Amino acid sequence: MDKLLDKYAKLVVCTGVNLQQGQLLVVNAPIECAAFARKVAEAAFAAGARDVKVNWSDEQVARIRLEEAAPEVFDEFPDWRRDMFMDFKAKGAAVVSIHASDPTIFKNVDPDKMLRNQRAAGLALAEYRAAMMNNEMRWCVVSIPTAGWARKVFPGISDDEAKEKLWQAILQAIRINSSNDPVAEWNEHISFLQKACEFLNREKFQYLHCTNKLGTDLRIKLPEGHLWAGGAEKAGDDVMFVANMPTEEVYTLPDRNGVDGVVYATKPLNYHGNLIEGMRIEFKAGKVVKAVAAKGQEILDQLLATDEGALHLGEVALVQYDSPISNSGILFYNTLFDENAACHLAFGKAYPTCLEGGEKMDSVELAQHGVNDSLVHEDFMIGSEDLNIVGTKADGSQVQIFANGNFVQDLF
Repeated sequence: MDKLLDKYAKLVVCTGVNLQQGQLLVVNAPIECAAFARKVAEAAFAAGARDVKVNWSDEQVARIRLEEAAPEVFDEFPDWRRDMFMDFKAKGAAVVSIHASDPTIFKNVDPDKMLRNQRAAGLALAEYRAAMMNNEMRWCVVSIPTAGWARKVFPGISDDEAKEKLWQAILQAIRINSSNDPVAEWNEHISFLQKACEFLNREKFQYLHCTNKLGTDLRIKLPEGHLWAGGAEKAGDDVMFVANMPTEEVYTLPDRNGVDGVVYATKPLNYHGNLIEGMRIEFKAGKVVKAVAAKGQEILDQLLATDEGALHLGEVALVQYDSPISNSGILFYNTLFDENAACHLAFGKAYPTCLEGGEKMDSVELAQHGVNDSLVHEDFMIGSEDLNIVGTKADGSQVQIFANGNFVQDLF
């Protein structure tokens, strides 16, 4: 296991953020993930890092604070924390974020405090987050098991057994085993995703129409000049990186005012330690006009009330139903994994890099091109075994892109 974790850490550093000689690496890590954070640090120095800084977090303390602190506290974001992140940006740091949260850690916490906390952080870090979403910096999000998360995914067994099973599932999802070269396998995988992007960018679809037997019937307008991305991306310094491990998606942005119809979520959404299940969302002229959840309605309302942009979509992503994570049959209750098991959409902010020249546009120009802006970017899964997607081109001709949950065979 120790050797497998060494492989994982090296993959994250050398393929994920593609750390360069003399570069600073920042690791965002829950304290429960300290052992793996240390391995990432070791791999970074072995790859030539100038320094490694670890930004620790503790969701147990975060819950205590949300329960006990006065509401007005959550309207504040410390200047020193903002300055820290802006210093990372100024130094050209690469950023690894270990996303490993207990899916129910913030259950029954005051949603108003959580909303205020989200807004304060979003406003304070808007410039830093824009740099990440514009790919000015290289970044990679990964996960490892924690006890609370493992218990949720594999209930009814001991914590140690659950963590072991979750480790096996994660390593399979990121293509690591005792005998393989994960870097080589990732290069092959990235090549497939980039072929899909080349096809979609060549066809220049104006609309996507998504349907399935659950009742999804959604028409998504794609803005002129939209770009599909997936697998590896190029940062501002022209160095390639992989933003998510695992990743099975190719994605672009919709026109913020061009989404119409109804869509059903096919997996629960873990939003800040609360689960939203059984979502049905209706759109008209790009805006959510009705949002219903079988469980977690208050949390869904809180998400959509963040700002005006939260009521519009910022991403549409295609993921084959027949993929390693989907085929595992495991519901991870973790967006990093669950979004890579199913086609998905995202409420909120769009990636400007998914529009030709978008990374050089200001907020006004982006809005004029139909690019959504928000303090949030939250993926929710819509893929299913019977999902069909038809693309319509400028001349009115149509192409079946997805049939029964997967890319049409021999499409590209």
